[in-house]
Amino acid sequence: MFLDSNKMKKYTQFLVLGSGIAGLSYALKVAKYGKVILLTKTRLEETNTSYAQGGIAAVTDKFDSYEKHINDTLIAGANLNDESIVKMVVQKAPSSIKSLMDWGTHFDKKSDGKLDLAREGGHSEYRILHHKDNTGFEIQRALTEQVKNHNNIQVLEYHFAIDIITQHHLGQKIRRKTGGVECYGVYALDLKTDEVRTIISKSTFIATGGVGNVFQTTTNPTIATGDGIAMVYRAKGLIENMEFVQFHPTALYNPLERPSFLITEALRGSGAILKNHKNETFMDKYDKRGSLAPRDIVARAIDSEMKSEGENFMLLDGTRITALEWEQHFPNILKKCSDLGIDVRKDYIPVIPAAHYLVGGIKVNKTARSTIENLFAAGEVTSTGLHGANRLASNSLVEAIVYSEIAAENSVESIKNVNYNVDIPEWNHKGTNEPEEMILITQNHKELMQIMSNYVGIVRSDLRLNRALRRLEIIYEETENLYRRSIVSKEICELRNAINIAYLTIKMAKQRGKSIGLHYNIDHL
Repeated sequence: MFLDSNKMKKYTQFLVLGSGIAGLSYALKVAKYGKVILLTKTRLEETNTSYAQGGIAAVTDKFDSYEKHINDTLIAGANLNDESIVKMVVQKAPSSIKSLMDWGTHFDKKSDGKLDLAREGGHSEYRILHHKDNTGFEIQRALTEQVKNHNNIQVLEYHFAIDIITQHHLGQKIRRKTGGVECYGVYALDLKTDEVRTIISKSTFIATGGVGNVFQTTTNPTIATGDGIAMVYRAKGLIENMEFVQFHPTALYNPLERPSFLITEALRGSGAILKNHKNETFMDKYDKRGSLAPRDIVARAIDSEMKSEGENFMLLDGTRITALEWEQHFPNILKKCSDLGIDVRKDYIPVIPAAHYLVGGIKVNKTARSTIENLFAAGEVTSTGLHGANRLASNSLVEAIVYSEIAAENSVESIKNVNYNVDIPEWNHKGTNEPEEMILITQNHKELMQIMSNYVGIVRSDLRLNRALRRLEIIYEETENLYRRSIVSKEICELRNAINIAYLTIKMAKQRGKSIGLHYNIDHL
């Protein structure tokens, strides 16, 4: 890794975008073989991973089996999964869990020293490794410590990747065939100095997370604006399955708070039951698995009950869970509810579905390669084929760690035949000015979130999707005109990315038509 004589240009063998479980684990793996630059648009610790409560799924118990985990994943995904990918991830999961432990991640154990495994919706066995109710935070802590202490990894916090650099930045036409586009690095905005840096790499790895902030109600942090997917889409990379947006059934209903606080599915695994405002259980009407049905079914059921009763939320009864279990396994939820005046040992928790996880994204193959040369990806930003039409609970973290290890192996091998492209031009600011009014950006983002929540949420229709697309076109034109004449900023780039994500979601929902998994269209049941 070295600086060019031009201080705005950097070179590195491995470039990583994103600092969650996928980005950090990849960086640690490839740092044994070369220099790494890791970009994150806020602090290293501010990621979707940090907010993951429930746990990570893997077969570690003698009563469980790969076949059971594979079957559960296929059922949850409505058999739209790539079965070969499901088998690969499930079989690699235990060794990837060991890597996390070797890096210092602590999972809860029983008094006899064995892992204290939980069960969540859609799982036929107890196979969820967890750390209380903040598993993602614990994984993030361990990996962050390792990365900060690694001499081969340079972390650039508060750096926003604007676009990946490809042939079109060199004035060359992109060949219209798979593999025709090449990635040379990224243009990145230093958010502290407002300077745009050119970072050139032999291998680029995208792990920028999800898209929750395209919707009004989400459990994702505000950084989740679909940046990685939008960059690859603009660079002509293949994006797929964007219609499959998973809404977590049980976010804490608190209109004054954004993002929404997640109420982990593990609560239902421990005996909590969903009820309506008449104190009646209702999930058995929708699925024989009751409150432990897969997330898409539970989210639609809650949405249906809310509409039929005219209520803003449903209720989660956790009074069967013992005080000791609350304190030992769900201390953060206990405290959060207590701070809001809810005594979970006798009061019901108000819950509402919230945008939580994107199943689709950048198409990658078994080797974690995208359709753009020298560009790898892993985690929520990708579409691997593992999840099918709906993600099985706690399969996301394990997919991220497994695929980041696969990406690392293949990146190390691929850079042997790659040279730096030294002809990359600097970012061109000419003809741009400060935006006239920031309100134009913030208001368009608010309108975008309303459009997506009202028309492209849990339940869709042809009319809603067409209306969403017409309204989105207006916002798109306004934003592109503003982008062309404005000095680049994080706010306008995030809005631009979110618009790209919204368009892809609507377009693919219209193309999918028939309801399956997370895509539920009342005109195509």
